[in-house]
Amino acid sequence: MNRKRAKFYIYHFLIFTILFVTVSSRVQAAPSVSSQRAILMDQETGRILYEKDAHTKSRIASITKIMTAVLAVESGKMDQVVTVSQNAAGTEGSSLYLKAGEKIKLEDLVYGLMLRSGNDAAVAIAEFVGGSLDGFVYMMNEKATEIGMENTHFSNPHGLDDHEDHYSTAYDMAVLTRYSMKNDVYREIAGTKVHTAPNPDEKWDRKWKNKNRLLTELYKFSTGGKTGYTKLAKRTLVSTATKDGEDLIAVTLNGPDDWNDHIGMFEYGFKQYDYKIVLEKGKIEKMDDEVYKGHAYLKRESVLSLTDEEVNDVKVEYKMLKPKQEWLKNQHVPDVVGKAVVYLGNEEVDTLPIFYQTSVKENDKKSWWKFWAYSFEAITGVRNNG
Repeated sequence: MNRKRAKFYIYHFLIFTILFVTVSSRVQAAPSVSSQRAILMDQETGRILYEKDAHTKSRIASITKIMTAVLAVESGKMDQVVTVSQNAAGTEGSSLYLKAGEKIKLEDLVYGLMLRSGNDAAVAIAEFVGGSLDGFVYMMNEKATEIGMENTHFSNPHGLDDHEDHYSTAYDMAVLTRYSMKNDVYREIAGTKVHTAPNPDEKWDRKWKNKNRLLTELYKFSTGGKTGYTKLAKRTLVSTATKDGEDLIAVTLNGPDDWNDHIGMFEYGFKQYDYKIVLEKGKIEKMDDEVYKGHAYLKRESVLSLTDEEVNDVKVEYKMLKPKQEWLKNQHVPDVVGKAVVYLGNEEVDTLPIFYQTSVKENDKKSWWKFWAYSFEAITGVRNNG
């Protein structure tokens, strides 16, 4: 073999090796998940960072109680006292061992619900907040529709396998968790390791330790979540984690090794993705039109969860209302004059209203109701005027 041909083979061998190592590292970067269905979602942006059959309807067991908890928190009755019914006290499965006629604060019931997965607490909460089990289940499904849980139907407040039409998906449960974590009270409860509550029949308080081992011992970045298990659903788990300001949500359904599944997904997400500011708030410099130049601005920044490789795939398109002649004199200019659309590749991932600022003093006097009115007008205008 001559020297020229040898160099040819060596060159191509090196290229092949580099490509193989690069592709292999990317493939290996994806987490290995034992669970039948799973998802990893960025809490801030809602972006899906990893998924495995995440939209298939499944039994969900006690992670149902996330919805029960957030409805209780939102009821505004957390300081009120609940009288436990015979029906609640007799609920099967995991229990706080509540007794019929016992009086207990709703707040303590929610802690017992989330930390110890008390099915008796779930029924007591449902009867108190919803007026009846049926009334509360109606509230659960209304809330699910409101927040975009499109493949979910609740039939009870605890997740026991007593109905065929009680189901959700890994994706929908991530949506619910993302919504719930915006509530400070819920977030505090879900992230509590131990809670004590008065015990009417004993001299000592009840002491409940959270069943979520990610939070209590296994994962130092864990911030909360909810465990679940029934014979039909198998192991289900929702958990949240925060590292270096990045907040993630993981959900697994039918996961025999769910603790490690969640740790693996979190580590993957924290390693591969970072928050990137793709649009700064303030005045938009890239405005060529004389009417908008120096006046168009954004009230918030656009933040995406991206890999380093994806940064160059982000594009921004400004869709503006067709300017009117009187706007040159700052006359009759609406508050919202367009929108900035952020794309990742060909996918629209964020939209921000573009405001018109005549002067700081005048802009400070703008009313909120005008913002919403003009937002609608601006969107309509963009569609009509391109």
